[in-house]
Amino acid sequence: MATRTPRSTVVTHEYILWIATIAYAIHMVEETILDWRGWVRRVLKLQAEWNEFYMVNAFVIVLGASGAMIGWRRPEVSLAFPAFMLVNATLFHILPVLVTRVFSPGVLTAVVFFLPIGGWAYYGAWADGALTPLSGAVSGLAGFLMMMFPIALQVIKHKPGFRQDGGPSA
Repeated sequence: MATRTPRSTVVTHEYILWIATIAYAIHMVEETILDWRGWVRRVLKLQAEWNEFYMVNAFVIVLGASGAMIGWRRPEVSLAFPAFMLVNATLFHILPVLVTRVFSPGVLTAVVFFLPIGGWAYYGAWADGALTPLSGAVSGLAGFLMMMFPIALQVIKHKPGFRQDGGPSA
């Protein structure tokens, strides 16, 4: 009878990136069911539509899955997703709730999942020797810019030269 030799495996913390992606999917459920669109229109005065919400969130899930697949081979890329989560939680859920005193759909999962899992991903990269000051800074900036891009588009979409329906520009 042949004996089986166990393979040597190196356990890394890259799996956290998959957990982060799952957490984001749960966050999307909270935002959808608790009417994020109504909140963002009323509180942040952004004229977001559901189709835009779905498109941005499809991008976010692709970002999360891509980052999880890339892992620590390029931490400046893979950690952009946890950075995106941390920016989303802080600037688009927690801060607006503190300033306006109005509940934000998504704030529950932002606090319960995004903050700890986002921090855990950076810790995991550090523990595995993948996080450098440069990869931390680049991923943080990338996450911030990717979070701000759809907001910038929301601001300019009704400006002259950007409206596509031929109607009056705001």
